Amino acid sequence: MTSLVFMGTPEFSVPILTMLHEEGYSILAVVTQPDRPVGRKKVLTPTPVKKEALRLGLPVIQPEKLKGSPELDEILSLQPDIVVTAAFGQLLPKEILDAPKYGCLNVHASLLPAYRGGAPIHQAVIDGQTETGVTIMYMAQKLDAGDIISQQAIPIEQTDTTGILFEKLSVVGRDLLKETLPTILNGSNERIVQDESLVTFARNISREQERIDWSQSAQNIYNLVRGLNPWPVAYTTLKQENVKIWWGQPSEQNYSQPIGTVVELKVDRLIVQTGDKQAFEITELQPAGKKKMSAEEFLRGTGSKLQIGDQFE
Repeated sequence: MTSLVFMGTPEFSVPILTMLHEEGYSILAVVTQPDRPVGRKKVLTPTPVKKEALRLGLPVIQPEKLKGSPELDEILSLQPDIVVTAAFGQLLPKEILDAPKYGCLNVHASLLPAYRGGAPIHQAVIDGQTETGVTIMYMAQKLDAGDIISQQAIPIEQTDTTGILFEKLSVVGRDLLKETLPTILNGSNERIVQDESLVTFARNISREQERIDWSQSAQNIYNLVRGLNPWPVAYTTLKQENVKIWWGQPSEQNYSQPIGTVVELKVDRLIVQTGDKQAFEITELQPAGKKKMSAEEFLRGTGSKLQIGDQFE
């Protein structure tokens, strides 16, 4: 029986771990990020992968940082035939990369060499891409630069958010790995070197990237809003207060007011001028210190004093 160590952290990784268990692989340990404080009350919360590992009765290892840690020695002592990672969140030290008989694999949520890095799904949506996918690859010391074994593409629909794509690609990754692993173990798999001239990056989302630039086109703003939904959520500033913008869409009507101006208020939406004469209709938002609400709720309550001509910064 092939033995493995699985490394993953978010919900994206859970179906992949479950599949490996159901397929009968000997999972020696599950490595995931440490428990973190979550929510306003800062409740110490295990990762989704840890929750699933405990449900399956699998041992869990949670290094703050792998390199030079006791947990690294513990993983190496297990001597797995293969290591499988999926959105683990840390680079693997060379000692781990070199140890397993069949190498270290990564389930990466992009069609490499496009979107190497920690936020490939977010960035593909933000960039308005119409296609993404999953790559099964050998891991190398350079980030997401290892040889490609298999890939599966899917379309990005105009209404897809990052959250929706996470769910879709998690299933794609699970099924592609299930299909690909036997070819690795029997030596019939492909090994395709990445074309470095085609490399793009998707680094972790910064706070500055979350801010809406109203001088952009309505379509670009829409892509940003859905690309940051449900986390970390796009935001703007109104009357010196940050406001998260959860949802909206480009307006079908054109306006010619200063950029960022509230050009129209309807019962269920507020319409803001963008940089391409089109406008963006905000339908779901969250004022600072309040819960997420519909634009209709906002305009009846907190935003009741909002007027046409008010300015989003």
